[in-house]
Amino acid sequence: MPTINAIILAAGEGSRMKSNTPKILQQLSDKTLLQHVIDAALPLDANLNIVIGHGAELVKNAIDNKNVNWVVQKEQLGTGHAVQQVMPDIDDDSVCLVLYGDVPFIQSTTLSALLSKAIETGFALLSVVLENPFGYGRIKRNAEGQIVGIVEQKDATAEQQDINEVNTGILAVSASHLKSWLPTLSNSNAQGEYYLTDIIAMAVDNGLSVT
Repeated sequence: MPTINAIILAAGEGSRMKSNTPKILQQLSDKTLLQHVIDAALPLDANLNIVIGHGAELVKNAIDNKNVNWVVQKEQLGTGHAVQQVMPDIDDDSVCLVLYGDVPFIQSTTLSALLSKAIETGFALLSVVLENPFGYGRIKRNAEGQIVGIVEQKDATAEQQDINEVNTGILAVSASHLKSWLPTLSNSNAQGEYYLTDIIAMAVDNGLSVT
């Protein structure tokens, strides 16, 4: 069984919340959004790596877990850039589970199933079918139903925007693959950011099946 490294992305400002409190520290029921995500990851026996940026010290002080590897993303240049900040601390033979600090309802059982697939194939992602997929990256599949890429809303054609299977952002992939793909990401897109989702097309180009 390989080592599991959970990488929780928690650097965003969350300006839509219109609050001085970082988005991931907003309370849901009895704990912060981020704590819900941490609690979902803990049963997986994973190393916790949390990428912080906006309100970094506030976030650190709010989480009572001495085993967290805190990594600061000084500039918010996209999800691919955020994950890249953690990779020097990750062993090549581990599996990375990418999570988001503002997705509090994710279940440990779902993540466990995702990890099982990733250990089997090298790469697994979590998608969801939505009646109204507006705003989400669309899952692109070929005629055989295999995943070949993800296109973000702002970069999607009218035809691609009709796709209702979308990317949750949550994925599990071998660290060695991540380390080879992340440095080659480009920010030539509508947002000018380094999208983690671009690694799906890279995996396909490398002959890897995305589960």
